[in-house]
Amino acid sequence: MRIRFSISMRCVLFIFSLTSASSLRGQMSPPATAPEHWGPVSINMETVEYPYPVHYLNFSVYGENVRVAYMDVAPKGQPNGQTVIFHHGGLYYGWYWDKQIEALSSAGFRVIAKDRLGWGKSSKPIIPYSINLWASNTARLMDHLGIDEAALVGHSIGGQMVTRFAFLYPERITHLVTVNQVGLTDRRLGRGFLPLTGEINSNPDMDEVYASLLRWADENYSTWQPSFLKHMRIRYGQRLSGDWPRLAQVSQITGHMRAMDTIVNDWQHIRTKTLIIGGEDDYPSFASEAKNAANVFPNAETFLIPGVGHNPHEEVPEIISSELIRFLKN
Repeated sequence: MRIRFSISMRCVLFIFSLTSASSLRGQMSPPATAPEHWGPVSINMETVEYPYPVHYLNFSVYGENVRVAYMDVAPKGQPNGQTVIFHHGGLYYGWYWDKQIEALSSAGFRVIAKDRLGWGKSSKPIIPYSINLWASNTARLMDHLGIDEAALVGHSIGGQMVTRFAFLYPERITHLVTVNQVGLTDRRLGRGFLPLTGEINSNPDMDEVYASLLRWADENYSTWQPSFLKHMRIRYGQRLSGDWPRLAQVSQITGHMRAMDTIVNDWQHIRTKTLIIGGEDDYPSFASEAKNAANVFPNAETFLIPGVGHNPHEEVPEIISSELIRFLKN
C-alpha cells in the first residue's frame, strides 16, 4: 500500500490559495431560509440542465421498462484510447463531475457519467435495488456503447458500486477509483431486515426540509461555495413535486439496501489498480478506514487531502482531476 498526501508544491499552492481567500469564502454560506422563488422540481429533473447532452439506455428489469441517463463526452484533441465512467453518490447526480469531465476529456479520455437507476434523470422504479444491480447496469451500458473495458470512478455509495463492479467484472475494468467512499467497514451488525412501512409524508414541513439541507451542507463541505446551492435547490424542489412520494419510496428502499450488503469482503479478490482518494475532513474515521482498506486491496494506494470534506471533486476539483489523470495514465 502507498499512502500519498496532497503535499506537492502545486497542491500546497492551491490549498494556500483557498486559505488566502478564506476571509471572503468564510463569509459565504447557504441562505438562512429557502429563497422564495424556489418552486417544485420534477423527480426526473427534466428542467435541470446538465453540462453535456444527456442520452438514455432503455431496458427492462424486474418486469419494468426503465431507462438510465448518461453523458458520453468524446476526448478533445488526440484520443488516448482510454474510457472513464463516473458514478455519483447517494443523493447526488452525474452533473457534479463537470470539472473532472472537462479535465479528463481535455487530456484525451472518453468520459461517461451516468445517473444510477432510481436517481437523477434515470427512471424511478419500485424494485429490489442492490449494489449488484447497479454494477450490472454499468456493464449493460458498456455493452450498449461498445466499450470492452474502462476505468471506473465512484463517489460515496458510488464507490461501493464500482468496487462491486471490479469484483464481478475483473476483465472489464482497467483502474478502480473510490472518492470518499462510504461503507469502508461492514456496518450490517445489528441491522436485520425490516419490512418497509410504505408510510411516506407526502406533505413535508418545508422549513424542516430546508433545515435538514443546511445540516447536510455543514456536514459535507469544509468550505462553502455558492455553486453547491444547486444540490439544495433540487432536493428542496423535489419535495414540492407531486411525484415526491415515489422518489421518497425509492430512497427508502435504497437506504434500507445498505444494511443488507457490504463490499469489504470483495477487496482481497480485486487485483485491479486501485486509488482510494478523499478529503480528510469527512466523517471522523474516514482517513483510518481508507488506509485500512488500502492495506487489504492487493494493489491499492491512497491520496488524502487535508482541510477538505466529503465532496473533494467539488471543493478542490483541480487536485482531484490532476490526481485522476496521473493515476489513470499509469
